[in-house]
Amino acid sequence: MRAKIRDTEIFFDVEGAGLVPEGDQMREKPVAFLLHGGPGADHTSYKPTFSAIAHHLQLVYIDHRGQGRSARGDRSTYTLDNNVEDLEALRQYLGLAKIVVVGGSYGGMVAMAYAARYPQNVAYLIVYATAAHCGFLDRAKAILAMRGTPEQQQMADRLWKAEFETEAQLAEYFQVMAPLYSQKPQTAEGAAGRGRTIFSVDAINAAFGGFLRTFDLRPELPNITAPTLVLGARHDWICAPEFSEEIAQLIPGAVLRIFETSGHLMRSDAPAELLGAIVGFVTGIDDSAVENTVIEHPE
Repeated sequence: MRAKIRDTEIFFDVEGAGLVPEGDQMREKPVAFLLHGGPGADHTSYKPTFSAIAHHLQLVYIDHRGQGRSARGDRSTYTLDNNVEDLEALRQYLGLAKIVVVGGSYGGMVAMAYAARYPQNVAYLIVYATAAHCGFLDRAKAILAMRGTPEQQQMADRLWKAEFETEAQLAEYFQVMAPLYSQKPQTAEGAAGRGRTIFSVDAINAAFGGFLRTFDLRPELPNITAPTLVLGARHDWICAPEFSEEIAQLIPGAVLRIFETSGHLMRSDAPAELLGAIVGFVTGIDDSAVENTVIEHPE
């Protein structure tokens, strides 16, 4: 499905009914916006893993502007600020009241900015494997220097310099860097997942060559009023766990949890724990009730 909002067209997909029978009444499930990382990737990395929680939440998968199946446009409009305003326009387009906002990596940055700027419209905020300011870049470079192979360090230069020329180069980047992103060995299913992704070099170049070098959400985080869950990964090379700790300290009342055996791709390394934590935080349902239904989907 596509929504023509503001100056663009945003692709979104909905999984799970919003109203479900419960005795002699219909129960309305919370609506969760799922915000993918990158930038330059799309929502498909959430599928099919997140399908396991569609029984508890109505899921709205979203491709950020200029990415995935959303419309392409002027690269200069591919900014965090526009991603935030697109979310608010989509919420209004769908006629929704308060929403649950879930974002990982870059999606977590968008989620935090949205929750800070539209606190009245957020019921719950969940962010994972993310950072609130540009300092994550220098820290990632330092970690890469310690952990990365010569090939990975050379490949990462394209990211730091924002010099991806083709979608094939971007796909190659994720293939070569996969052992750093995930603690699990690469699998055929992980390769298939990357094959399903529609990459956008303009989006990733615009971010890493532009606003990600200077952004700082820390002054805005105290404006967040929604109950907030912050999840970090001990072995995350690009959004190191200290950035999750910092976020939790700045958001009033935030709950922090660090996954000790996970890398950046928490939905691959610890899918059951990730989804159990999300549903448990929003609904109060015991984590184990969710964990038993999770489909593992390595990246």
